[in-house]
Amino acid sequence: MADQIRSRLQFMEFDDTQRDKLRTAQPVVRKVIGSALDRFYNRAKQTPETAAFFDNQAHMDKAKAAQEKHWSHIANADFDSTYYDSARRIGATHARIGLEPRWYVGSYAIVIEELVHGVARRTPLWKRVLALFNPSAAHDTSLALIKGALLDMELSLSVYFEEASASREAAVAQLDTVLAALSEGDLTRSLTGMPDSFAGLERSYNGALGKIREMIAAVAEGTSRIDSSVQEIAQASEDLARRTEGNASSLEETSAAITQMDGRLRTSAEASQSTVQRADQTIATVASGRSIADQAVGAMTRVADSTEGIDGVIEGLDKIAFQTRVLAMNAAVEAGRAGEAGRGFAVVADLVSALAMRAEEEAGQAREQLTAIQTDIGTAVDMVKRVDGALSDIAQDVDQVHELLGSMAADNTAQAGTIGEISSAVSTMDTSTQQNAAMVEQTSASARNLADEVGTLAELTKAFRLEGGKDQVPMAVAAPSFPAMAGTASLRPN
Repeated sequence: MADQIRSRLQFMEFDDTQRDKLRTAQPVVRKVIGSALDRFYNRAKQTPETAAFFDNQAHMDKAKAAQEKHWSHIANADFDSTYYDSARRIGATHARIGLEPRWYVGSYAIVIEELVHGVARRTPLWKRVLALFNPSAAHDTSLALIKGALLDMELSLSVYFEEASASREAAVAQLDTVLAALSEGDLTRSLTGMPDSFAGLERSYNGALGKIREMIAAVAEGTSRIDSSVQEIAQASEDLARRTEGNASSLEETSAAITQMDGRLRTSAEASQSTVQRADQTIATVASGRSIADQAVGAMTRVADSTEGIDGVIEGLDKIAFQTRVLAMNAAVEAGRAGEAGRGFAVVADLVSALAMRAEEEAGQAREQLTAIQTDIGTAVDMVKRVDGALSDIAQDVDQVHELLGSMAADNTAQAGTIGEISSAVSTMDTSTQQNAAMVEQTSASARNLADEVGTLAELTKAFRLEGGKDQVPMAVAAPSFPAMAGTASLRPN
């Protein structure tokens, strides 16, 4: 007898006498055990929790046959190593399939009830009569049977609990191993070969581990993509900063040039307006000169008309001088006829003739001077008319110049207004450029922060090892350098 069985028998006070009583019940057990097990398996078939342990009726019949053989061994009361090994094997099987103790103990309750009733029914009449005088003797066989059943149940449950504890310890040890590996970032260790009672834990852990692997791999890929995007943002920010700085400088120069152009255009517009005013004065002066020239022509025309009258007077004087000379000649002829008496008259006649001749000469000179005056007047009239024509041409040219200057003045005024609008737009653009420069600085700062976060995330994911035992997470990326917007503040208008 095994030591494990002996200690149990001693504690239960299951002595040789009680074991002999159990042996006397062996024939009854063999007869009753079949119906007892039928009752149990019918109950197991009707209970979903226990029916799930059997594949079909053949499986259940095989289990029943093994139970009959085992109960025959119990009724033999020979608790040797063979029985001990059989009891442990049964307990290990129940532990492996996950049969809960409540169903196991319940099965013993049904079987023991049928066995006790069977022993009572099959006890001979004379023994039952004797039991009336000695009640304790009547129950010895039932007590021995119950103790044998309890011993078997205790052995099976002990093995069940041992196996369950061993399975639990093995499961906990394996779980501790994979969790320790997980804490070190090793995602390659999964749960395998866990006991049936821990199959759900195995599936859940392995499923969660798979999700973590997918998440870490996705984070690694996302980190790589984010790093690439951060590098692109860094380069774009650098280019934008450089272009913004150049644009700000160009806008400042453009604004200064437009301001100068605006001043010059306004000066030119004012000069054009002044020129137009002077052109108006010139037009007025030319008109006045033409009026004076017309008056001069009129005056010269009247003088020319007056010279024609003077010419008639001179012609009359010339005729008078001629007639006077003729008269003097006649007087001289008459004086010559008179002789000495007409000598004095002859002298007078000579004097008169000389005066007449002088009068003719003076009249001739006066005619010549008048003719010269008429010629000069005609020339002067022509010259005045030419001056009037020139003044007319000048007036037309001045009118055209006036129109051109007016158009130029209007264009200059319009251009000055447009330049003013352009200057305002450039000023607005300059303000926007300064704001863009500030935005670029903020974007650069955000990109630097993002790069730091990506680096931190990469460092965290680098600690994990995925499939194949290799680090599949990229190394931590270095934060890209972002140029400071040097000179931006100096470009801001004062």
